[in-house]
Amino acid sequence: MAEIVSLAAAVARAVHDGDSVAMEGFTHLIPFAAGREVIRQRRRDLTLIRMTPDVLYDQLIGAGCASRLLFSWGCNPGVGSLHRFRDAVENAWPGPLQLEEHSHAGMANRYVAGASGVPFAILRGYSGTGLEDLPALDGQPAIRSVTCPFTGERLTAVAALNPDVAIIHAQRADRAGNVQLWGITGVQKEAVLSAQRASATVEEIVDDLRPEPGAIVLPSWVVDYVAAAPGGSHPSYALGYSARDNGYYQAWDAISRDRERFRRWLDEEVHGESGSLAGTGAGEGGCGA
Repeated sequence: MAEIVSLAAAVARAVHDGDSVAMEGFTHLIPFAAGREVIRQRRRDLTLIRMTPDVLYDQLIGAGCASRLLFSWGCNPGVGSLHRFRDAVENAWPGPLQLEEHSHAGMANRYVAGASGVPFAILRGYSGTGLEDLPALDGQPAIRSVTCPFTGERLTAVAALNPDVAIIHAQRADRAGNVQLWGITGVQKEAVLSAQRASATVEEIVDDLRPEPGAIVLPSWVVDYVAAAPGGSHPSYALGYSARDNGYYQAWDAISRDRERFRRWLDEEVHGESGSLAGTGAGEGGCGA
């Protein structure tokens, strides 16, 4: 059953050095506050997993938290490259970063397989992409061909994903730890169900969860820790609570291009907790994903 704890306690209990960590959220509900707490607690040697690594993972990679990345697609959305990500791949700064790349469909199906308790997923795809020839993080083939026993058709198989921990942001939780999210939901549900441990930050904790169109409720027995973190998805947005801070994404491009400027950002905005980039007014010179 879920425990309601502080954000610092949720990260301390859920995320350990060497873990595989999936922080999911597509376009909105990206768990930035939790990611910054992972940086603040100086976690190391993480395998980061995400369908769309954007500014959040750029920050984690630049802070030295990650040594491996399993992903599909990555950029600063609407702006350009992830410069801390590129620096790690091209120059091993602040350390080398090993990559395993998949298609969106492949990643989504891997999460579904993990959530379903089966060892792999089958789909049509990958042929001709070049991804089918790339190794997985363990050096073995990441993608394998299988023959359908019913039709004889050749299909693609990808291994199930079972992260050590999944972290999501949602709009609400009740006091029993049931977590409610709605809007563009991505693969948050599948990530939580596939993981060994799960932590959720929420905009608010309420007495009762009122119905919302298209909402998902993750019951308390599939979530380990719930932490109140109003604005915890900033600079992305939480439908019904906040708007996307486009200025943050634009400002991040300049900050992330320069190692010294990025170091100052870490010292002042994460470890120093001044919060000028993470709070209101970021659109006037702050940054985000």
